[in-house]
Amino acid sequence: MSRIGNKPVELPGSVTFTQSGDSFTVKGPKGTLSRSTVGGITFKQEDGKLVVSRAGDTPQDRAYHGLMRSLLSNMVEGVSKGFDRRLEIIGVGYRANVQGTKLVMNLGYSHPIEYPFPDGITIEVGKDGKITVSGIDKEKVGQVASELRAFRPPDSYKGKGVRYEGEYVRIKAGKSGQ
Repeated sequence: MSRIGNKPVELPGSVTFTQSGDSFTVKGPKGTLSRSTVGGITFKQEDGKLVVSRAGDTPQDRAYHGLMRSLLSNMVEGVSKGFDRRLEIIGVGYRANVQGTKLVMNLGYSHPIEYPFPDGITIEVGKDGKITVSGIDKEKVGQVASELRAFRPPDSYKGKGVRYEGEYVRIKAGKSGQ
């Protein structure tokens, strides 16, 4: 029995849910997201809540039940509040700035790295060098943040590089020179 799948999803007053065939759409003040359903999952709207139910009781159906409920919950939160991920750039001479619709990062390479904004994603750089990736699709926001971090992951000896805000990087001891 899926505990996550059985929990109803709260619909804020500004969010609307529509289902047509194998797909469903969630519309809110920040935008619209749509997705197709899998594995006989159905949705019922009851007094401001969405209840997710499944057709069978196979392990695959149970897995899809929890998955579709989580995806629906993320979509409702995304169109009402939005998501953001914060990254820190640590290192001497490492910096980033926004030029039009692309992020330009200098990360110690011989060339600057130019990253164009994907659709539905906004990237901002603060004065302290922190990068904020925001959007309504949680999956896309996390993917963009991961791609930005991959340009220069944190070094395990000095800690330099791009890391998530609050990420702990274990620093190794260097060679013992005797």
